[in-house]
Amino acid sequence: MKNDQILRSKFKNLSGKIYFNHSLKKLNWFNIGGNTKIFFKPDTLEDLIKFLKINNSENFFVIGAGSNVLFKDDIYDGIVIKLNKNFSRISLLDENTIVAGSGVIDKNLSEFAKENSISGFEFLSCIPGSIGGGIRMNSGCFGREFKDILISVQAAKKNGEILTIPSKDIIFSYRKCNLSKDLIFLSASFRGVKKSKEIVEKEMNILKEKKDKSQPTRVKTGGSTFKNPIEQTNKKVWEIIKDSVSTDIKFGDAIISDKHANFFVNKGNATFKDMKKLIDFVRKGVQEKTGINLDLEIILVE
Repeated sequence: MKNDQILRSKFKNLSGKIYFNHSLKKLNWFNIGGNTKIFFKPDTLEDLIKFLKINNSENFFVIGAGSNVLFKDDIYDGIVIKLNKNFSRISLLDENTIVAGSGVIDKNLSEFAKENSISGFEFLSCIPGSIGGGIRMNSGCFGREFKDILISVQAAKKNGEILTIPSKDIIFSYRKCNLSKDLIFLSASFRGVKKSKEIVEKEMNILKEKKDKSQPTRVKTGGSTFKNPIEQTNKKVWEIIKDSVSTDIKFGDAIISDKHANFFVNKGNATFKDMKKLIDFVRKGVQEKTGINLDLEIILVE
């Protein structure tokens, strides 16, 4: 009780919402996880900077849509930050340049681009998640990635310093970039190409149809579990998994989707341990059968 009072007094001048011992289950698509010591939703950039200056020695994890995160079942001994609606604004800078807050959902950015007759953002309609996470992972699908449209990203350091980083100074590769994990992405600018709204919408519908045919929807999943091992084989990871292990295997309520073998699903009340056992089982089976070492695309927060 005394520790709680000390913590509360520490944050009394912040306008954002602060929760202690907060459940993480409803913050991620897997619907798995224990509690976090502190959960903070800043109202403004000024609020976030104040918070960082108070807590710059603490571990923190910034969560967006929670579409590719798997939290442990125990207490996360750190701070989880979720950027609020003031970090979810979208605006036009010029006729083909868009500025979006890091909390903007990928699909919403794609829709905004369509409504303004800007092409190049169509692939985002098929990616779950938010802009901040998309930049961090260089997310992509159907031959397009975030690096293809990014101009620059604005970020905050742990000490509250604000940086603007041009995309030319960022090293992007498959599902990652070289920016420090201690940076909190605030917003980004993107450039597309002017095309008619009808052409953009047609391309979006083609991509969505491809996605709906091959990927499960309306289930508790983190999307692609493993990265495609592009440096080891030309085969897709879902093909490798199907050829290497029984996809009927389950650990508790953690199962492999029958629609896409790289999508692992919580069919009810799976725990972190259940999902981790499934991940380890598949990874080991693939390595023993093919010699291929699989890297995770989802993020484990342990």
